[in-house]
Amino acid sequence: MGLLASSHEPQSLSLIKEAEQRIGEKIRRELGPAVCEALQQSDVVEILLNADGRLWVERLGQPMTPIGRMNPSQAESLMATVAATLHTTITRENPILECELPLDGSRFEALIPPVVAAPVFTIRRRASQVFRLSDYVAAGIMTQEHHQALSQAVNSRQNILVVGGTGSGKTTLANALIAEIVDLAPTDRLAIIEDTAEIQCAAENAVLLRATDTVDMLRLLKATMRLRPDRILVGEVRGPEALSLLKAWNTGHPGGVATIHANSARAGLTRLEQLIAEATQAPMQTLIAEAVNLVVYMARTPTGRRVEQILSVEAFEGPEYRTRTLEAHL
Repeated sequence: MGLLASSHEPQSLSLIKEAEQRIGEKIRRELGPAVCEALQQSDVVEILLNADGRLWVERLGQPMTPIGRMNPSQAESLMATVAATLHTTITRENPILECELPLDGSRFEALIPPVVAAPVFTIRRRASQVFRLSDYVAAGIMTQEHHQALSQAVNSRQNILVVGGTGSGKTTLANALIAEIVDLAPTDRLAIIEDTAEIQCAAENAVLLRATDTVDMLRLLKATMRLRPDRILVGEVRGPEALSLLKAWNTGHPGGVATIHANSARAGLTRLEQLIAEATQAPMQTLIAEAVNLVVYMARTPTGRRVEQILSVEAFEGPEYRTRTLEAHL
């Protein structure tokens, strides 16, 4: 019986590979040459389709530019193919598809009518390389003073909160900070939690956990505590797991990095308070001030992304946080 099973195994694997290849070719045809070319370019951050059929691309440090058009039928066919690979569908009753693009793991967000006038998608390209803090300085996204402050924070095991709006480059900066951790503390064991595969980590001793529809970040964070991490990093904090993360940072696991949606560095602290309130009504500003050492605000400007501000959080002296802005010469 074992011999019979093994004799069929190579053939089965071959059929699976052929099917994957056919699906990949179909997706590339439906994406079209302009999008496929953009996916191969290392400086591309996002590729977007608007309801008017126009395709746009955003490159690191640059404003969005148009790269062509895609008709609605082609877009719907692409979305249906991607959904089929995940054994799901995108329909009028289920008009939103959130997943990873089968080709390369890029984040794929797609919508069809009635929630939009015509098919719309955003592809957050999975980084093929990690930008270093020095690259940010060279590109004019970060000053040398900010680079030095962040490097010192990593080396002294301070906890860093990266904040910004959607598409501001929070995850890309988090990847750069992780690369700095790997350089300065190569023996540290890293535990990384995220819900979409965007974090890039070259650490030799790391465990990556992915949230699902049935296992949320809070549960993963609790499991992480038993995995003997030196540093805990969270791709995006968006719920009551914020409280558990801060407690972990504050009780034996310093030196972490997390991202959060907010429109300023100071608003990042307020957003943490709001998320913690989902877990407890007890005031936790003192815990926030003790656990979060630096808040880095990434902003989208007319000329591209940039590190707008870095706050050092020193204490909570009700009703305000005592902070210090790290000055930088532009």
